[in-house]
Amino acid sequence: MTAEAPTSGGAAARRAILALIIFAGLTALLFLAAPDWLYLWIKAFHVVAVISWMAGMLYLPRLFVYHSEAESGSVQSETFKVMEARLLRLIINPAMMATWVLGLWLAWKGFAFAGGWLHAKIALVILLSALHGYLSGAQRLFASDRNTKPARHWRIVNEVPTLLMIIIVILVVVKPF
Repeated sequence: MTAEAPTSGGAAARRAILALIIFAGLTALLFLAAPDWLYLWIKAFHVVAVISWMAGMLYLPRLFVYHSEAESGSVQSETFKVMEARLLRLIINPAMMATWVLGLWLAWKGFAFAGGWLHAKIALVILLSALHGYLSGAQRLFASDRNTKPARHWRIVNEVPTLLMIIIVILVVVKPF
């Protein structure tokens, strides 16, 4: 199994712009066209998207732990490159986009963006998204054999999504403020 070729900065930028356009388009469509009866379906798909996103966000740093311990150019390292790229491209990125599109609609339709708990939750989801960006950049570094972080760093990073998830779930269920 060979590693997928790292993409150029231009190709990555084009994909990011396309993703943002799709995100904005889907969000606009959902805000303009979604009827009230769709609320529970959107909530269900939001939960599925969150679970998928979190599964990837918990697994990718764990892959980085093992990858950072593998020798560059080894079969093991090349296998990790493929696994990391596919996990990010096929699961984590689409799940994050769906989480945001559906979550923003739910916040608007269900709560009119009101409530301190909701504001805190959105702030934490922004932090989770920033971590997603950090992991995406790390994946590109691993793909080009330029990771400089030790396994210990990735073990610590692996705990961050868990902490954010726990606080977010508490905010959503308890709505403490």
